[in-house]
Amino acid sequence: MKVLWFEGPGPENTEATLRAARERAGELGIRYLVVATSTGRTGLKATEIFRGTGISVVCVTLHAGLWKKYCSPDPEVVRKAEGMGAKFLTATHSLMGNVEAAIKERFGGLPPVELIAHTLYLFSQGTKVAVEVAVMAADAGLIPVDEDVISVAGTDSGADTALVLKPAYSTDFFGLKVREVLAMPR
Repeated sequence: MKVLWFEGPGPENTEATLRAARERAGELGIRYLVVATSTGRTGLKATEIFRGTGISVVCVTLHAGLWKKYCSPDPEVVRKAEGMGAKFLTATHSLMGNVEAAIKERFGGLPPVELIAHTLYLFSQGTKVAVEVAVMAADAGLIPVDEDVISVAGTDSGADTALVLKPAYSTDFFGLKVREVLAMPR
């Protein structure tokens, strides 16, 4: 197994990240790909690259409460990806952007779940997001928790991180296991 180490984060790494994920998914018999996508474009790209593989593509967006601050999914892009078989999920973020974030905003302090998020940031933003979207997809029942999946995410836009992991529900977060790093910025 080869790890792709990118010199820096960013959307220019998207295609290579997704191709590495596709290759490894084939080698391992992975049946599910989870991909973080804000506008839907990374999800569409993943759907195109994984087309014909039999691998289910689950695209996870920012929750609606963050759309005004960052961006919302492009309905046309989402429709196109869904037309090719992708499933889209918009839900509360398991690590950041949930009720604990509201408590932090109102009263201060650092919620325990954000300690986990910031620990994952030590590896990369994509690592934190890849873990988070896998938990979100598991909580929504879109991926199983008893088999490995590949989760792809990035830094700001595009994809630069891919992990093979055993997902878990948020109520069993510590049951999640990162098995392999396929791609990540240095």
